Amino acid sequence: MNATAQNSTRTHTAAPSSTASQPLAGKVAFIHGGSRGIGAAAARRLARDGARVAIGYASSAIAAEALVEDIKAAGGHAIAVKADATDAAALTRAIDGVAAQFGRLDILVNSAGVLAIAPLDQFTLEDFDRTVAVNIRSVFVATQAAARHMTEGGRIINIGSTNAQRMPFAGGAAYAMSKSALVGLVKGLARDLGPRGITVNNVAPGPVDTDMNPASGDFATLMHSLMAIPRHGKAEEIAGMVAYLAGPEAAFVTGADLLIDGGFAA
Repeated sequence: MNATAQNSTRTHTAAPSSTASQPLAGKVAFIHGGSRGIGAAAARRLARDGARVAIGYASSAIAAEALVEDIKAAGGHAIAVKADATDAAALTRAIDGVAAQFGRLDILVNSAGVLAIAPLDQFTLEDFDRTVAVNIRSVFVATQAAARHMTEGGRIINIGSTNAQRMPFAGGAAYAMSKSALVGLVKGLARDLGPRGITVNNVAPGPVDTDMNPASGDFATLMHSLMAIPRHGKAEEIAGMVAYLAGPEAAFVTGADLLIDGGFAA
């Protein structure tokens, strides 16, 4: 075969398009509870995928601002916004403000959460009420506020928990209840918002190495013994599923509770 014939049979691989490398370019995301842990990892990933990210925080202003600077240093766009999960009016104002500032809102990630564990006879009503307020009520409030600004292609993604499926130790009843409530909530909201082309889903992690549940924590050995993959997950692994649900390839996924738990509930 001569040189001309050889050249004519070569396959050239095109450089990746900006759409492929940044599938969320032009989108705006609000990360409710985005200053630490899974929320922070989701903020980094969505910014890397091209979204302009607003990081909602309640009290961790220093962590939120540091995350903003990290995202900017990596070439992304981010702002920090104070938004107390227990204050419905303040949370709504924060979401409305982000939509007004950027002219749109496409993605809401509900990552704010609290974990209180205690025997039934020692579990206080204050802890119970706070669990409901942050883990359930604030998700509804944020979703209601965000949906007003969303058009077709909107994405609402909650950070649930595998404990909605399995709570293998005592003291976690209220937490398991709060995460189980999200399963029903997304099924109903998927029906409400589906006709508008807006999807609503849960990402349900197992044990993830964060401040709330460190890999060196008291329950780590017990949890690993119950898992098919006996380790804590990484926040970045959870963020990968969040990014999938936020992207164009997940347009037909709604009302789902998607386990990413190393086989904890298997």
